[in-house]
Amino acid sequence: MPSARGGAARCAARGTARDAARGPGPAAAAVLSRSRAFFTAVFTPLARRLIAADVPPDAVTAVGTIGVVLGALTLFPTGHLFVGVLVVTVFVVSDTLDGVMARLSGRSSTWGAYLDSTLDRFGDAAVFGGLAVWFAAGGHSRPLALLALWCLVFGSITSYAKARAEALGMRADVGIAERADRLVVVLVATGLADFPGLHLPYVLPAALALLAVASPVTVVQRMLAVRRQAVARDAVPAATDDPPPAAAVAPEESPPVEPSDGPGRG
Repeated sequence: MPSARGGAARCAARGTARDAARGPGPAAAAVLSRSRAFFTAVFTPLARRLIAADVPPDAVTAVGTIGVVLGALTLFPTGHLFVGVLVVTVFVVSDTLDGVMARLSGRSSTWGAYLDSTLDRFGDAAVFGGLAVWFAAGGHSRPLALLALWCLVFGSITSYAKARAEALGMRADVGIAERADRLVVVLVATGLADFPGLHLPYVLPAALALLAVASPVTVVQRMLAVRRQAVARDAVPAATDDPPPAAAVAPEESPPVEPSDGPGRG
């Protein structure tokens, strides 16, 4: 499920701007900081009420995922693209709520970060899968259905490439299409394709084509970045594999011979 956690520790673990394509520069970092502050201020009152009701942040994460999945898989395949985007966006944005709750309640956890990242895959699959079903059925376009599936597969590979790198102690926050970018592009294009009063039939196919190119490029960029780090890391022990030269050991001195106390010759 798309997320931008507000909790300090939870945000750090989950990476509010996870899979940052090029690594946020000063301007991007400022925008992210302002957006976090805005949504934190918006959701703090509700977060306090949920905490008072003893609702755990993980439950909010699960509800957000269910909302995204149900909205995408029930509305997109039936051709209700604009309404589907509205529903999915509401749950995407409200997912900030669990981060705010985690910070306020002190319930930040490694498990919460893992749960969020895992459930994100369900949300991604639902969005692109719902579009694929629509194109294969009501949209009457198998090529676009295949394009949506292509984006789904490579989107998952892109996220995995970073997750696996981090599991090995390396970084892969490079590339031209981060996860948040992919979701924004596909949701905006889907909404415009079915926006009341507009006739923009080529917006969504163009967006999928763009993502179909950008996602594999991002995978390759991340693989190359990890390869450079891995080669550099492996070269360090290789340079010290030879055993250090043995220290020069001085030959042991023979103990002095004590003069004999026996009787001498006369």
